[in-house]
Amino acid sequence: MKKIFLIGLFFIGLSCKKSINTAKQTSGSSFQLRIENKIDSLIDIMTLEEKIGQMNQYTGFWDATGPIPIKGDQSATKYKDLKKGLVGSMLNVQGAKQVRALQKIAVEETRLGIPLIFGFDVIHGYKTIGPIPLAESASWDMEVIKKAAQNAAEETAAAGINWTFAPMVDISRDPRWGRVMEGAGEDPYLGAKIGVARVEGFQGEDLASPKTIAACAKHFAGYGFAESGRDYNTVDLGTSTLYNIILPPFKAVSQAGVRTFMNAFNVLNNIPATGNTFLQREVLKKEWRFNGFVVSDWGSIAEMENHGYAQNIKHAAELAVKAGSDMDMESSAYVTELVNLVNNGTVDEKLIDDAARRILRVKFELGLFDDPYRYCNEENERNIIGKKEFYDDALDIAKKSIVLLKNENNLLPLKKENQKIAVIGALAQDKTSPLGNWRIAADNGTAISVLEGLKQYKGNTLKYAKGADVLAPDSKVAFVSELKINETDTSGFAEAIALAKTSDVVIMVLGEHGLQTGEARSRTHIDLPGVQQELLEMVYKVNKNIVLVLNNGRPLAITWASENIPAIVEAWQLGVQSGNAIAQVLYGDYNPSGKLPMTFPKSVGQIPIYYNHNSTGRPYGEGNDVVFWSHYMDESNKPLYPFGYGLSYTSFSYKNLKIKVVEGREIQVMVDVTNTGKLKGKEVAQLYIQDKYASVVRPVRELKGFKMVELEPKETKTIMFMLTEKELGFYSNTGKYIVEPGTFNVFVGGNSWASLTHAFNLK
Repeated sequence: MKKIFLIGLFFIGLSCKKSINTAKQTSGSSFQLRIENKIDSLIDIMTLEEKIGQMNQYTGFWDATGPIPIKGDQSATKYKDLKKGLVGSMLNVQGAKQVRALQKIAVEETRLGIPLIFGFDVIHGYKTIGPIPLAESASWDMEVIKKAAQNAAEETAAAGINWTFAPMVDISRDPRWGRVMEGAGEDPYLGAKIGVARVEGFQGEDLASPKTIAACAKHFAGYGFAESGRDYNTVDLGTSTLYNIILPPFKAVSQAGVRTFMNAFNVLNNIPATGNTFLQREVLKKEWRFNGFVVSDWGSIAEMENHGYAQNIKHAAELAVKAGSDMDMESSAYVTELVNLVNNGTVDEKLIDDAARRILRVKFELGLFDDPYRYCNEENERNIIGKKEFYDDALDIAKKSIVLLKNENNLLPLKKENQKIAVIGALAQDKTSPLGNWRIAADNGTAISVLEGLKQYKGNTLKYAKGADVLAPDSKVAFVSELKINETDTSGFAEAIALAKTSDVVIMVLGEHGLQTGEARSRTHIDLPGVQQELLEMVYKVNKNIVLVLNNGRPLAITWASENIPAIVEAWQLGVQSGNAIAQVLYGDYNPSGKLPMTFPKSVGQIPIYYNHNSTGRPYGEGNDVVFWSHYMDESNKPLYPFGYGLSYTSFSYKNLKIKVVEGREIQVMVDVTNTGKLKGKEVAQLYIQDKYASVVRPVRELKGFKMVELEPKETKTIMFMLTEKELGFYSNTGKYIVEPGTFNVFVGGNSWASLTHAFNLK
């Protein structure tokens, strides 16, 4: 206990029951100044090695409650560094008991007793898994997104962890990229709103609360623009795209007080993001005044050698620290190289001081110096993990994430009595795939399957046939495994077809396995994997009353289904309550209200395809000229389903669009939204603008507002949007925000193809 007393005496007077949330405090607050003074005092007595140790992060390397690692093993080296105070953070350690054991070494056995910060990939839940982030984004509901992050934070903190590597705020226009499942889609305006909601959910009002955790904005920056949608690939883009599409969500979460950033695996202007001074020092730390810390992605410092940017690990450490990467995740570059680099004058020790100070600041804000074991209560862990409230909220957000893509002849909602319903598809009974990817603390088999959800409704006759597996029999379902797709086994087709023949309605649950999306899960073909398309077509031949329920983590090219199947439900990978949510939507107990956060292509050849594209010099065929304009010879320019698209079991109309200049450059937009159907429903009313002429070419449309409205049948409500300079401007190619006078078109409706339009002039 010696070290606890020493550290307690050194920081006497520092402890405070309520820590600051730096997003809510001014830099001149007395409390913040006291923290800064204590950090300075600690830095003054730290050795160079100890400061660099704070910049070193190791993954969990042995059972901390078990035997000490054997000498000669890599774990033994890491254990030795931990005892010497040369580790500032650990990741992939879970459970209050494990965290306490490791924290005890840091606090009680090192010279200064500086506590560790524990990180973990809590992407869409800890044990209680909710919808994947892309699905959650389809809700367009910031309150439930915030609540989902809040619940995840409480459950995570109860397991001893105080830092998540989320949210991912990368904008991406390429559904081939597996990590689209982890973000908010293609639009920077929506992406920024969602990123802020997640940060506020994770971090709360009080970062030192045992129910909150530090958030991490990733991947800074441009990772979502990897060429060909291939993970870890190079990125090449212009400054207009950087400033107007990629950076806005990062800036928004920085302003919202996110405490950490993670840099990216890719290059930007042929400089790896990990070694990119422009991104980390000039933009993030200088221009945006970010005072948290930047962590590398896994091994990305060492990977600068592979890029051909660093000569060796020593050079990589130099480049990274000079560029502003504060913490090294699993490269061991800083802890092995920085001491010599400082001593020989290659690296200024002031850079080390700055990085260590940033890391210590977040630890203070988390309350770890007040109580290093505040996250290590095993009884609290038992009481909080898997709380009923978390499961109830997971069901709520899952239902709100579902998007109705098609519903001919009102096939949905299903009748609740006297129907023979066939359920076909291996995913219908799968209890693991619906958890999706990035759920490393969850247990397999904990999701409610679609079949289980449907069985809650007793009035119909329900029968199941697998039809075909998504994965090949020898494919291992593990986070790091290479999945093998079933490309040949159709032995279950006959049973499925026979069942379909004798049924009134067929529910086919098809799509991707939960581990087919995520990191390193890029695909060149984004149709239904394996033999599922063949199964769908065979069943369609004998029964056309098909409800296609899609389980997937990315937009899919399902043109045949869209042309032939009467009802299509985008159900994503929805987490533990997947089956219940899907069943409640199919039976109409919840009227779907989700909207697509990402465009669905007709063909992979259209990719990248996104709504907020620029026009071209030849946007349309004119007169008798049917060749020389921007188009494909074998496919339409239009997507299968546009950004913002989503149907309901009722219908909505938009009328009486009015625009009024309130004062100066404030524009009021008003529109009447009417429920023209027979059921109560929710609609996400969306506002888009087009800057007709500007000093640089602007997109044909940009989302600049949205509101959820709930309407009874035949009810009308007037929705009001406000456009200010914040919405009407853009960033120049040098990063300057400007608002130019001129003509703007406004479009309001239920998706990015909204046709109700009006114009105004901005002076």
